[in-house]
Amino acid sequence: MSRCKVIAGNWKMNLDAAQGVELVEKLKSEFSGCASCCSCDRGPEVVVCPPFTTLPAVVAAAKGSRLKVGAQNIHWAEKGAFTGEISGAMLTTAGATHVIVGHSERRQYFGETDETVNKRLQAGLANGLTVIVCVGEQLLERVDGTTKAVVERQVRAALAGVDAAAMSKVIIAYEPVWAIGTGKVATTVEAQEVHAFIRALLKQIFVGSNVAETTRILYGGSMNPDNAAGLLAQKDIDGGLIGGASLKADQFAALIRAAH
Repeated sequence: MSRCKVIAGNWKMNLDAAQGVELVEKLKSEFSGCASCCSCDRGPEVVVCPPFTTLPAVVAAAKGSRLKVGAQNIHWAEKGAFTGEISGAMLTTAGATHVIVGHSERRQYFGETDETVNKRLQAGLANGLTVIVCVGEQLLERVDGTTKAVVERQVRAALAGVDAAAMSKVIIAYEPVWAIGTGKVATTVEAQEVHAFIRALLKQIFVGSNVAETTRILYGGSMNPDNAAGLLAQKDIDGGLIGGASLKADQFAALIRAAH
């Protein structure tokens, strides 16, 4: 089954509104005349995820182009005394169509747990957002040979209570934590092995449905123009969640082209 590839850029805590708009304008010029994703034979679905304060400006700049705009996090409550958090309604009002949850940096630095990842994912779905949920192992877990056990625990926990119909709005990003921002990359064999494992796991979780065949699974560990072609050629790798390379128009454009 053909799955429309996804190239998603996570800007993290980089670029103010003016810089974000400048980057979007450069990307638009790279792909002028290409209006959509899967209906277009010239490329994948493309998403950029700027900081919260930059969302409205980036949404306005991306209007009328193939670019979709996502957020980097979401709170599970509709409103309330949650200083520093942001609700799904706030994101959709700002024009976001996607949201990232469970990124390893949220887990590592801000106390994100499997339970809160699930709650954030559920909030994203409840607000009509496409949710990019991140899973992946630390270096010691890779060395200890527990990668699959860790990934299975995270996938099952993240998708608890999610039915097959809702999975049309879920994208999974496998990010080996040891490869994020380090320049290290899982080999194509290593990456494909875990992606195939996740797809087999989806078949177990959603018995009797086509969720395993239709869910996009992205690679999120230092993908760049030099290694993208090999990774994206793998059977179960459906795109990339891009960090540093998404901040440079020429590199991000090269990744988009690699996903054609």
